[in-house]
Amino acid sequence: MEQPAFQHRLTIEEYLALEKETHTKYEYHNGEVYAMAGGTPTHSLIANNVGASLNLSLKGKPCFVYNSDLRIATSRNKYVYPDVSVVCGKIESFEELKNAANNPVLIIEVLSEETEAYDRGGKFMRYRMIESFKEYVLIEQRFPLVEVFSRNEWNKWEFRTFTDLTSIITLRSVNVEIQLSDIYYGVDFSLFEF
Repeated sequence: MEQPAFQHRLTIEEYLALEKETHTKYEYHNGEVYAMAGGTPTHSLIANNVGASLNLSLKGKPCFVYNSDLRIATSRNKYVYPDVSVVCGKIESFEELKNAANNPVLIIEVLSEETEAYDRGGKFMRYRMIESFKEYVLIEQRFPLVEVFSRNEWNKWEFRTFTDLTSIITLRSVNVEIQLSDIYYGVDFSLFEF
């Protein structure tokens, strides 16, 4: 994670006012705020593809798909913006911030060079503190790679990885299957060099 955007700690009210005033999304961690990095067109396409696939699969079920505009509360004083999240049932929130869901079951992050270490480390650690949270999906944008972390009935995390575009991913938390090729629909991998 980068340096905080401001050197003094902000109250939640100041944080909300800052977002409203600057039209910028900030993650909030105990009074420190961090500006969200802008994504690439590929990042946006992948997040939209996975969100659309989930939306179609969940139609008629009591689970709803949200884009990166939904703020997630990992605690009463920590708020983040995942790329895609799913909440089953009504959104629940803490009294301190009514517009931040604290009950996602599934969270999806599209990896970028700037945020990969944070998404895999500190952010995942914070997500695991959410009682309702059951599944975490990390999607690489430079080549086909999807990693799925699922909490099993013994409260242990299991890991599965997918690299073949014909693979079918089962998201256990919402009982949905998505083909890898649907996640990467329209992505031109030749744009990325190794």
